[in-house]
Amino acid sequence: MPAEPVAPPAVTQDEAGGRTARRVVTVLALAAVLPALYLPNLRHDYYDQKIYMSAMDWWAAGHPLYDYVQPDRVQGELYFTYPPLAALLLAPFAYLRLGVAIATFAALTVAAVVVTTRWLVLPVLRRHDLPRGFGLTVAVLLVLAVESTRETLTLGQINMLLVVLILADLLFAVPQGRRWAGVGVGLAAALKLFPGIFVLYLVATRRWRAAAVATATAAVATLLAAAVAPGDSWRFWTHELWSTDRVGRTDYTGNQSLFGLLSRLAPSAEPGRLPWLLLALAVAGFGLWRAARAARAGDALAGLTLTGLVGGLVSPITWIHHLYWFVPAVVVLVDAALDADPATPAGARRRGGLLALAAGVGLPIVYGLVTFQDWGTAIVHTDDPVDFVVRNLYVLLSLLLLAVLPIRRHLDDTSKNSD
Repeated sequence: MPAEPVAPPAVTQDEAGGRTARRVVTVLALAAVLPALYLPNLRHDYYDQKIYMSAMDWWAAGHPLYDYVQPDRVQGELYFTYPPLAALLLAPFAYLRLGVAIATFAALTVAAVVVTTRWLVLPVLRRHDLPRGFGLTVAVLLVLAVESTRETLTLGQINMLLVVLILADLLFAVPQGRRWAGVGVGLAAALKLFPGIFVLYLVATRRWRAAAVATATAAVATLLAAAVAPGDSWRFWTHELWSTDRVGRTDYTGNQSLFGLLSRLAPSAEPGRLPWLLLALAVAGFGLWRAARAARAGDALAGLTLTGLVGGLVSPITWIHHLYWFVPAVVVLVDAALDADPATPAGARRRGGLLALAAGVGLPIVYGLVTFQDWGTAIVHTDDPVDFVVRNLYVLLSLLLLAVLPIRRHLDDTSKNSD
């Protein structure tokens, strides 16, 4: 006769109480660390948002939008660099008191962190039958601790709002074949140039309709902005778009792109464009090839994560606050590690290796590359191996993840069922 199934041992009240206490202590400990991580970032004093608001006042007074300039001790002269559509959306904030505008940006960013973290983590918690409330709370606190989030909040950046558009599109609308798939990516690309890499991802994955919708959305939004501000639009798309010097020094350590890496090696802090272009094309080709493989395997999260890492590498300027894409990379690594069977030697090795890699990415992005460092205002080149690794750490981590980020198979059904 078959053996009777053995019921799992009952959890006593004392054991449940102890588990709850440990979870509460964990959450409180993580929350207590956040102020220490944010304190050095407060020196930013919402600098970027203040530039936005001052540029909107300048524009409202009748001056050309892209003539606005503000001096900076590290970067030299900083200008308003967003496309005209972003300026039109920012313009109403000029009528708010600065404190209200800052609070609004911060609240929207924190809400975006909560929403996107839920989208990323909830499917993992469900698949592995992990506690959802506790897991989501810990995950949100960890994402708030990451340097890119801290920089976004304390500079007053809009990056997390773009992430909401991109993830909503690529995690839900595109895998589910929605008619509006591509709209989120298109709007994000019209508001800021970086998300344009995700249009290439849609092409690489042969999502032709979504790619067309994204392109059309970006074009229509850009044309609408041009109808409202024709002169500024013409100037941006024909001239200012190509002027990388408008956003600061490319050799500054905070620029974690391939161009930034080469700038820190070049004698004049201005590398040759041809070597950079060839390197960027090679990295983009490899990264988008792996992203397309992930999409074909049904792993939408790995696909968009690889694409985000590609975008950070090939953009001439990639500031720390642009590098959200390490967050989903860590989620993919942890999920793949939990999938490995620890009962077999190979599975145990795989789990240990993936968890070690997740920690190797997670710890640096929490401590940060610029938060606790003062890289100075002068051009300083990377002239020894340790200096090279430290000052280009996010670039090197991005390249590593392009090569080794695991692709999980047949996850489309899970993404469809996520809410």
